[in-house]
Amino acid sequence: MKELVRCRPCGYVMEKNKLNGVCPACGLPDKVFEAYRERVSLNRLFILNLDLHPIAIHISQSFIALIPLLLGILFLFPNYHAEELFIVVTFLITLLPFALILAFLTGMIDGITRFKSLKPPLLRNKIIYSALLLITSGVLLLASSQAKSILILLFVSIIGLVFAVILGLIGKSLLNVILPGKYPQKKAQKK
Repeated sequence: MKELVRCRPCGYVMEKNKLNGVCPACGLPDKVFEAYRERVSLNRLFILNLDLHPIAIHISQSFIALIPLLLGILFLFPNYHAEELFIVVTFLITLLPFALILAFLTGMIDGITRFKSLKPPLLRNKIIYSALLLITSGVLLLASSQAKSILILLFVSIIGLVFAVILGLIGKSLLNVILPGKYPQKKAQKK
């Protein structure tokens, strides 16, 4: 088994023999590295290294960000390629629930694989906000097929964007658990 080291400030893990003077992630000198032992089994690590959840999240987040942006353009500039933009928005709204279902399922797999449970509070909160976001995408899909009001679609899509931001913040907290960069930074000297 290869010897691993971890950068204390940023949590970056790499093979010791590939360390070349500085951390490739944060650029600090190699003296901040410490010995590291992987605590995840090889089978679980294989699943996690497929990066299914991060990939699914990026797809759905792209849709969630583009929908209100394009609707905002349609609202502010109603004569600017309105028909083409509305076709794109409708396409994104139609695909969004499927992308969110994929992100939700891969998140469940990732949570069970990484934490061996879906019961921790942060994971429960992620599940709740994921469900709210999925419901919001359904409302958005229904609203786009019923009423063609850009203002209603914009309002609902902004609610979805808020849920997505909350999910991102929770995910960031979970990343801090996974990559605990704990190296005290020196405080500036008072003059």
